[in-house]
Amino acid sequence: MLIGYARTSTVDQNYSLEDQLEKLEAAGCDPEYIHSEQVSAVETSRPKFEEAVRQLRKGDVLVVCKLDRLARSVKDLNDITQTIEAKGAGVKILDMNLDTTTATGRMMMNVIGSVAQFERELMLERQRIGIQKAKEEGKYKGRPPQKDVHSEIKRMHSEGMKPSKIAEALGIGVATVYRNRI
Repeated sequence: MLIGYARTSTVDQNYSLEDQLEKLEAAGCDPEYIHSEQVSAVETSRPKFEEAVRQLRKGDVLVVCKLDRLARSVKDLNDITQTIEAKGAGVKILDMNLDTTTATGRMMMNVIGSVAQFERELMLERQRIGIQKAKEEGKYKGRPPQKDVHSEIKRMHSEGMKPSKIAEALGIGVATVYRNRI
């Protein structure tokens, strides 16, 4: 059985969820067995992905559209593929025409995963360099400093003011009030 998984990190991501769902169906995944979610891969939990992996049985294939929908690092990719292979299942990545149910597919998965991680690390390094250069040129100031409201929150809270009113009076979020009131 082909079990599909689609994911976007954000609602406005170019590689849309709808596009992935269409591709998974076109690849032969039954819509009833396609799991989708909008959550960053760096999150600790991807419930729909975990559900898709739990659903896999011997001979099944987990189908994704792109490698980055499956894993964020070579270690993550290896852990995921080992878990899936231990169930007697495989992985198919549509955009690469890659299928881990073959020896060549497993080898290519490792090579491509390594290249993808290398590419991501280079991108992050260039980003850090760009930010540092912008800071040196005075073009990047970062987030403005937060005003120190801790003592004001404590005082207002001790006077019996409600958290929503404290937040409104200080121009801050209610969550900040709850974090600082005790």
